[in-house]
Amino acid sequence: MTCEITSRPLYLAGVERHLGDPGSGAVVLFVGRVRRETDRGRRITALDYETDRAFVLQQLGDLERQAIQRFAVRRVYVIHRVGRIRVGAASVIIAVAAAHRATAFRAARFLIEKLKREVPIWKANRWARSPAARRRRTPPPPPGRRSPG
Repeated sequence: MTCEITSRPLYLAGVERHLGDPGSGAVVLFVGRVRRETDRGRRITALDYETDRAFVLQQLGDLERQAIQRFAVRRVYVIHRVGRIRVGAASVIIAVAAAHRATAFRAARFLIEKLKREVPIWKANRWARSPAARRRRTPPPPPGRRSPG
């Protein structure tokens, strides 16, 4: 099977060895990265991903077989990272090798969309602490009371 779940950083350098096929005229790579997002002035610093590895590997294998059958692609490689992933780092890589580029693009799109919708990989946002939260080490005193000192 050419699907993996790992806690190690993802690099494109190792992807090519999974796709070697002289009948493939196209290789499409999709890299999903953790992006900096803001919500009401807060910034994401990382995402925490978790999953049931054995179950997800089975589901990814099913998606791989579906892509090969549906699009007649020659090779598929999917790797998803779990654990804490900082902004800018890759969380998922999907690679598809096919005889023609249009087929490879369609299969890659199919794989990432199905993965996002159907595969139970949970993520939690890690937010940067605001400057005000860093300065305030103790809770403020209740209204009408003076703080000590």
